[in-house]
Parts: sequence; structure tokens; C-alpha cells
Amino acid sequence: MDSKKLKNRIGYFFMALFAIFIGLYPLRFIGLPYDQSLLAAKSAALLSSELYLAGFYTHIFMGGLALLTGFSQFFKKLRSTRLGLHRILGKVYVISVFLSGSAGLGIAFFATGGFIPALGFGALAVAWLYTTTNAFITIKQQQVHAHQRWMIRSYALCFAAVTLRLYLPSFIGFLGMDFVSAYKIIAWLCWVPNILVAEFLIIRKMQFA
Repeated sequence: MDSKKLKNRIGYFFMALFAIFIGLYPLRFIGLPYDQSLLAAKSAALLSSELYLAGFYTHIFMGGLALLTGFSQFFKKLRSTRLGLHRILGKVYVISVFLSGSAGLGIAFFATGGFIPALGFGALAVAWLYTTTNAFITIKQQQVHAHQRWMIRSYALCFAAVTLRLYLPSFIGFLGMDFVSAYKIIAWLCWVPNILVAEFLIIRKMQFA
């Protein structure tokens, strides 16, 4: 096995590992009191809103499902040998993104820290919905290569759920920042570098195609 294939396999392994771990992460909040969950910083008035809570739980659970189904779409062996399964998982991913992204856009207005993180998470939701819509449209038009490029962008944005949870303890634990200050930065940092890396990978793949 050459070094390029080895690097790719290692990369896919860690992508899958993080996707599974963070994808299942929302399950730990089932039945957990609000003060012990991600909602601990929210006001009592907001937590009394059934609409907000429905949006929040739709966002995290459907986002987790998107992470779990999305990474499988990048395995060539699955696409070549189990095309039917690939398509089913792709449909589940798209539906999950539409539900999670729409809910995420709604709850972004109530992000902890005010306008800056609200704008960051709102922009992420819009970009995620946009890239996924294009991925869906292009495969319906049988534009396979364009579909693959849009899926790379879409999943890079989906992976913000992972990078956010990697950055938070780093900023708070290692840099000693308070939660709100860190959150204002991470609301953008969790996804902007992701999409830039995605574009780099797309350009590199096109150059060597």
C-alpha cells in the first residue's frame, strides 16, 4: 500500500470515529435535567417554550443522524458494491440535514452570547442547507462529479458538530477563556476552516483527476 492510500485510510478512519462518537453524543441528553445538559445556560423563559425545545432536540438528534449517515457516503467500496444502500443512506442524510439545518437556523437566534454567535450559527445553517440542496439537485440531474463536490462541502459543514466540541474544551481548558467569549469565536471557527479545507480538497482532486 502506497503512502497516499495509507493517509486516506487513516483520514477516513478518524473521520468515521469522530462522526460515530459525536453522532451518538446527543443520546446522553435523553431524560437529562436541563441544568446538566447543553441547555444549562438558557433562561427559564426560553426553556418554557415548547417550540424552542422542539427545535433544539430536532437539531441535535437529526444532526447526529446526519453525521452517522454522511461519512459512509465517501467510501468508494460502498458506492461501487452496495449502490442501493448508498442511495438509502444518502436520502437519510439529506432529510436529516433539512430537519437539523432548519431547526438550527431557528434556534440560532437564541444562541448564548448574543449577536455574534447567533450570526455565526445562522450562517452555518444556511450554508449547510444550501450545499446539501445542491448535492441533492446535482445527483438528480446525474451530475455525479458535481454531486460529489457538493457533498464534500455539505459534510464539511456537518462536521462543525465535531470541531465545535474539540475547540470548546481547548479554549476553556487550555486557553482559560470564559464560555461566552470562547463561544463567540467558535461559532465561526467550527465551520469556516472546514469549508476552506473542503474547497482545497476539491481543487486538489480536480487538478489530479
